[in-house]
Amino acid sequence: MGKIYTALGLMSGTSGDGVDVSIISSDGVELYREILNKYFKYDQKIYENLHKLRGKILISDDLKKNKNEINKLEREITLFHAKIVNSILDLVDKNIDFVGFHGQTIYHNPLEKVSKQIGDGSLLSQLTKKTVIYNFRQNDIKNGGEGAPLAPVFHKLIVKQKKIDLPVCILNIGGISNVTAIKEYEKNNFLSRDLGPGNCLIDEWIRNNTKNKFDKNGEIAREGKINQLILNQALDNFDNRPIQNTLSFDTKDFGLGFVRGLSLEDGAATLTDFTGRIIGTGLLSFLSEVRKKLWKVLICGGGRKNTTLVERIKNTTHNNLEIESIDDYGIDGDFVESQAFAYLAIRSFLKLPISFPSTTGCKEPATGGMIIKNF
Repeated sequence: MGKIYTALGLMSGTSGDGVDVSIISSDGVELYREILNKYFKYDQKIYENLHKLRGKILISDDLKKNKNEINKLEREITLFHAKIVNSILDLVDKNIDFVGFHGQTIYHNPLEKVSKQIGDGSLLSQLTKKTVIYNFRQNDIKNGGEGAPLAPVFHKLIVKQKKIDLPVCILNIGGISNVTAIKEYEKNNFLSRDLGPGNCLIDEWIRNNTKNKFDKNGEIAREGKINQLILNQALDNFDNRPIQNTLSFDTKDFGLGFVRGLSLEDGAATLTDFTGRIIGTGLLSFLSEVRKKLWKVLICGGGRKNTTLVERIKNTTHNNLEIESIDDYGIDGDFVESQAFAYLAIRSFLKLPISFPSTTGCKEPATGGMIIKNF
């Protein structure tokens, strides 16, 4: 067993509503222990500015066009992260070796090999007096990968440490849905990819049509009626999209155009069914090579709380998969990703790989983040 490090992970996902913070201790290889998990909601101004800015960045050229606005928001987001890190440091009687700073994704395009997260690691280090590890995706992209998904190596550690029966999948439903399939504990024998939309379409529909940010428990969708004609056309369009061989998606790969004109409830119902079917069929397709075995699928991320969405996934997969919440195994499904970036920070420091050909499509296992100490 190697030296045990303590790291604080910061994750703000594609829903862009706030920051998940986790502190874990780990040797970066086979042990981890969670110490703290906490959520901080973005200030309303940051939340609005972020979604407004993301709406302007549709192609990579828009990153240059909106450079001043991006820089301004990057500073605001970094100051917000610094404030919450310092508040956490005041709470815990523990030395933090590293801060794993994911930042906020504003654009991701695997074909162009561009993944842009805003967050100033140097400023965060200066303000928190901690070594910050950030910009986790760029080294993978330089090595021929797509820069996502990055959590699978941590998913594998969770499964091993909790001694969960194999084979098992971790299905993360954030803004985008992604899955990690683990067949054995040893070696790097695991596969991962994004499946499609997670909460992104449902959340956007609710944001555009109500004062809320998401459909709590899927209650609005439950009240609505699915428009089968629109749904079938949208599913056909997804199945026949021009480029199908990418391992990762951006929220901008999906739009609300096909439900325009529907009522709030019917739009939510149709989008929830659309999302559930894509996730369900994606899971079955992803696991088709090993369908002889009954795979256990453990759901984490905010989408696991949308009971209507989870029902749709189960309806699509029938009885071929055993779908459960990861919380049933003593793991808080809200903080898997933030814990992952604490773990990835430790692995980055140790120069251990964080991405693999079977997860991001990189040419060979690649280590990750940039390490900065600015104090």
